[in-house]
Amino acid sequence: MRASAKVVAVTGASSGIGEATALRLAADGYHVLLGARRTDRLEQLTARIIADGGSTSFRRLDVTDAADVRAFVATARERYGRLDVVVNNAGVMPLSPLAELKVDEWDRMIDVNVRGVLHGIAAALPVMREQGGGHFVNIASVGAYEVSPTAAVYCATKFAVRAISEGLRQESAGDIRVSVVSPGVTESELADSISDPVAREAMKTYRSVTIPAEAIADAVAFAISRPAEVDVNEIVIRPAAGAQ
Repeated sequence: MRASAKVVAVTGASSGIGEATALRLAADGYHVLLGARRTDRLEQLTARIIADGGSTSFRRLDVTDAADVRAFVATARERYGRLDVVVNNAGVMPLSPLAELKVDEWDRMIDVNVRGVLHGIAAALPVMREQGGGHFVNIASVGAYEVSPTAAVYCATKFAVRAISEGLRQESAGDIRVSVVSPGVTESELADSISDPVAREAMKTYRSVTIPAEAIADAVAFAISRPAEVDVNEIVIRPAAGAQ
């Protein structure tokens, strides 16, 4: 482990893309702080990374709670002395037709997918500015570029992630790098939260061809590893054999 290795905080690290990203970055020699609500999963992942020789720790995290996200960032500084990268990965996807009026699910998507990213920026941006640099990697979706039935609210949240990221990039004078990584259909637990039977059935067909979460982790690792003067702004990753 390099003493000068970057410190990376990953939200939604208990499964899927977040877990794969944590494993990849730890293997690449970064110090990785894991955040998610399911601490049992984080404990297992932490043990796995340490057994493989990586540097990691975890903290329970609810990205919808701004104070909790600030504490998460503070933990990174306390344990590692700084924070170089935030991977805003936490997300939910309870799809349904708008006519079903699942307002609670709409609110949940807005809270996690949009406010969660904003909370990550609000907590880490002052730290990065004080340090003289930093990097946000925001996980969006192909849904940030197009809208499909049952996914109107989900896509709206991912369009928002793209817009927020682009705004932050334009407002940064080269000291803060901003990357948006937009996965197509990826192996994950996102679809498990779909309560609407029509949307759940449609998703089975939609997800018939997927890419592994490790493919997205590779993209995150690529963006982070570029020289300081290079800012990789957008990466879209889709299955080669599928439309999405």
